[in-house]
Amino acid sequence: MIDTDFADATVPRHLVRGALGFGFLTGAFALLPVFGPASLLLAPIGLVALRGCPMCWAIGLVQAISRGRLQRSCAGGSCRLTVAEHPAE
Repeated sequence: MIDTDFADATVPRHLVRGALGFGFLTGAFALLPVFGPASLLLAPIGLVALRGCPMCWAIGLVQAISRGRLQRSCAGGSCRLTVAEHPAE
């Protein structure tokens, strides 16, 4: 089965991973005039931090924010997305 969960356990952890990933990717290209092609070695580190692609990170951010708030239920060949019921506090 394919895992379609791109989110981290918490939103702050996901944001830190995104800051690191996008920081390394930006640094890889921004530092080209200073360090030359060697600065491109930062790009794979950024992609590892983003777990492969910036779009996957963005999807994971939406999943992390909505975790516990939305519920998907499938029956009879169709699926619905509803607001999850929370017990009274």
